Amino acid sequence: MKKPIEYQVINWAGIPKTEHKGESGLALWQTLQFEGLRVRIVEYSKGYLADHWCSMGHIVHCLEGEFVSELQNGDRQVLKKGMTYIASDDVSSHRSSTETGVVLMIIDGDFLAV
Repeated sequence: MKKPIEYQVINWAGIPKTEHKGESGLALWQTLQFEGLRVRIVEYSKGYLADHWCSMGHIVHCLEGEFVSELQNGDRQVLKKGMTYIASDDVSSHRSSTETGVVLMIIDGDFLAV
């Protein structure tokens, strides 16, 4: 049985940022990890392109800016502030890019397994 997550308020200003290089540009992650659940605020720099195709499921909500979510099958969606995408694990391999920079909230975990 999973341990419940107690009610808590998160001050993201106090969560350290870790750097992750893309094929181009940089991603800064602020991460909260729980059993079977990861919650992140992710900032992509101007000119960011992910360095891999991701098959993991996510809920991705655009907080600021805009980005392109590209599926490995060639489909592309532009997501702007206030827009969200949802995908389960191993269903839609995808990668992100942005010309202008973007801030996202990304939630993933066991609940997205197929």
